[in-house]
Amino acid sequence: MREQIWPPKPNLSRLFFKPTRPWVLRVLVLVACFAAQPAPLPGQTAQPQVPQSQAAANEPHYVPPGPAKCVEIGNFYLKRKSYKAALSRFQEAAKTNPEYAPAYLGLGKTYEKLGRPQDALDAYHRYLDLLPSDKDAEEAKDVQRAIKRLNVSAPTG
Repeated sequence: MREQIWPPKPNLSRLFFKPTRPWVLRVLVLVACFAAQPAPLPGQTAQPQVPQSQAAANEPHYVPPGPAKCVEIGNFYLKRKSYKAALSRFQEAAKTNPEYAPAYLGLGKTYEKLGRPQDALDAYHRYLDLLPSDKDAEEAKDVQRAIKRLNVSAPTG
């Protein structure tokens, strides 16, 4: 029978590289990968640094979504009662394409919810002006009702 030694001698290799600590090995591998920079091969020179103006041109930049997508997102925010977020999206749609009528419809609804009746009236009138035909303007009965309601509640001046 083998005699037990108390306390047992610690095995340092098992202390750091236990199977229960795989993150240690991963960290060491990552550090080794990122710390080492490849040296140029014999006969090659190091790659030249790219000027910042060219580097900025190669980087992706923000392309705003079209007005239809902005209105779609604005309507989502409007349904969620996040009126400031909806307002910014409808304003972005109107700025992107000033002739896009649904943006002004959304602006009117949002201004009305925010308690800004004069801005809502202006947006609704702009919406009706931008509709392609008088028939479409006549069919926009919800907007007509909103304009009548706002004219009664807000003094024009």
